[in-house]
Amino acid sequence: MAPFRFLPSWPLTSLYLVLISLGFYAVWIEPFWIRVSHFRLTSPLIHAPLKIAHLSDLHTHGLRLRERRMLKLLAKENPDVILVTGDSIIDSSNYHQVAEVLRELHAPLGVWMVRGNWENAMKVMSSGLRGIGSESEFYRANGVHLLVNAAVPIRDDIWLIGLDEMSYGRPNLTKALAGVPPGVYRIALFHVPQYFDRVAGHAELALAGHCHGGQVVLPGFAPFYLPAGCKKYLAGWYERDGSRMYITRGIGNTMLDIRFNAPPEMEIFDLEPAN
Repeated sequence: MAPFRFLPSWPLTSLYLVLISLGFYAVWIEPFWIRVSHFRLTSPLIHAPLKIAHLSDLHTHGLRLRERRMLKLLAKENPDVILVTGDSIIDSSNYHQVAEVLRELHAPLGVWMVRGNWENAMKVMSSGLRGIGSESEFYRANGVHLLVNAAVPIRDDIWLIGLDEMSYGRPNLTKALAGVPPGVYRIALFHVPQYFDRVAGHAELALAGHCHGGQVVLPGFAPFYLPAGCKKYLAGWYERDGSRMYITRGIGNTMLDIRFNAPPEMEIFDLEPAN
């Protein structure tokens, strides 16, 4: 008598193949498929065109495939200024890998960054930043301006307002706004989008990250996981009290290096005078 053999049905075999394909896509395709989103914004406060590139949540291991792809896209866009809204690191020991990437970011009006929850959490958990000395000196040495509750003009008509991250840091909007003159276009930079509840009404444009667009989102279902500060925010545009905020899906990944239905993203904002 011939031994019994289990032969899966064609529907079950097809399901296995679909699941394997989706897993391959989520691990090897989508995490490296960086989308570039373009937006044109106008305001009577803007005197001349300005091209902004926004990056967030690099979570970088150094100059690897995803980072090199990001740099090629930046070179093609040729922005006037690059803005980074936190979470470049993975842990307190990989700052040298972060430096490899930051050194490759260049723009005529500079590269400006605010802290994310990972930068602040590593400072708390590690009782300081191991091996890099001063935080501000680390960023300065790698060509990046770190803004912590401070505002700077990148042009006479456009000011950046950089805020500390809210989970482990101490954002202070009042301090950051001190000295910002009236009648200028204000761009607020912060990591956790929930802080928009405080910023709304105080800036024309706000940029944030942190939520990764859900990172793994099955159609018709809520994201499996969202970090604190993303409860009523996820990705894209939000508006309140005359302020507009854009939440990017970010470049890198958190927890697991996978993405599904939430591809990595950088944004290009073309600011132009209103006619």
